[in-house]
Amino acid sequence: MIKINVLIDNKNWKKYIKNPENYIKTKIKKLNNNISLKNKKIEFSLLLSDSKLITKLNLKFRKKNKTTDILSFPSNESLKPKKKRKQSFVYIGDIVINLNKLKTNLNKKNFYLKFDETWIHGLAHLLGHKHKSKRDYLVMKKIENKFLKQIN
Repeated sequence: MIKINVLIDNKNWKKYIKNPENYIKTKIKKLNNNISLKNKKIEFSLLLSDSKLITKLNLKFRKKNKTTDILSFPSNESLKPKKKRKQSFVYIGDIVINLNKLKTNLNKKNFYLKFDETWIHGLAHLLGHKHKSKRDYLVMKKIENKFLKQIN
């Protein structure tokens, strides 16, 4: 089961998604109904932001003084259930998405699809997937496509 916290740092998001929190929670509900995380209960946060903040975060944490579309910050908590945590959620990390990068050259329908692809990509990172090698990329892409199929 997945639980999400949605935070909106830039009010312009509401020009593209009327109620971002409801939108994403509806997608999470579909994921919860259609995928199995082997009885794991996970929680993460999604910050909807802009180029200014994401550039600061990218510089601070990745030493890259440039904007990007998404940053993922996995927590150090293990996804392996601990005896005392059987019923509680494990916090897996944070995702930050940049509206300015996302909206470039997209119409409204394509915006929703690109947004879904982006946060799903971030979720895959929080779940421990990487794309440094071609093999890792293909595994991660397969998981992303599976998740996207479930929410659309």
